Amino acid sequence: MSATTEPPNRDPLPRWLAPVPKRIEDLGLRFAWLVVAINLAGTVFGFWYYRQQLLDTAMVMWPWIPDSPMATLLIAVAIAAWKLGYELPWLTALAFFGNVILGLWTPYTLLVFHETYATQTHPLMYQFLFWSHLAMVVQAFVLHRITDFPVWGVAVAAVWYTSNLIVDYFVPVLEGPHGVHHTTIPVPQDEPMFLGADALGVVAAGEVTFTLLALFLALAIRVKKCERGTVGDSRSRATDGG
Repeated sequence: MSATTEPPNRDPLPRWLAPVPKRIEDLGLRFAWLVVAINLAGTVFGFWYYRQQLLDTAMVMWPWIPDSPMATLLIAVAIAAWKLGYELPWLTALAFFGNVILGLWTPYTLLVFHETYATQTHPLMYQFLFWSHLAMVVQAFVLHRITDFPVWGVAVAAVWYTSNLIVDYFVPVLEGPHGVHHTTIPVPQDEPMFLGADALGVVAAGEVTFTLLALFLALAIRVKKCERGTVGDSRSRATDGG
């Protein structure tokens, strides 16, 4: 395998599966190492942001705690692997899921609890968290250029992010303040919200919805590539160096 130097061709996917303009996709893939560096910087910041929660949590649960920095780390490694000629479908699928789910869930949560966050978070930090996470969704929608989302790869991502949902909201796994429902929100988790849901239920509904959306999008991309007979083209272009 050889390193990839040029962006692979764009499959003729419908706009709702490839909403990022081709020019921006090409730019991101051409400067892939810069994208990797930006995501690694975001990963470092994210782990710093979660530092106290990690210290308060049993080490065995750490993989499920820093959700957003794990997502940026996954996409950095996935893009780096592709650039080096070793595209790994399961890793790219994990990156896609993570960046769609967390890229949407954080702005969703910031909006749901806007009044509270506005008094607890510096305005610049609020804006940074909101727009940087939406940027994660944008970069996720470029990954169709480097992978075909094989079903087994999507299955790996679905299993992992389903386990993330379970640990976040549903099943008591470990004792302690952050052992089970580690998701932090700026109001009590049982505070009534709307439609009979409490605060934790509202944020859980968002994450479940975005997980199902990521699953649907990944499989829909796979189906459309199969319909157009382009399955395998992304990987062959990656290994051939362009």
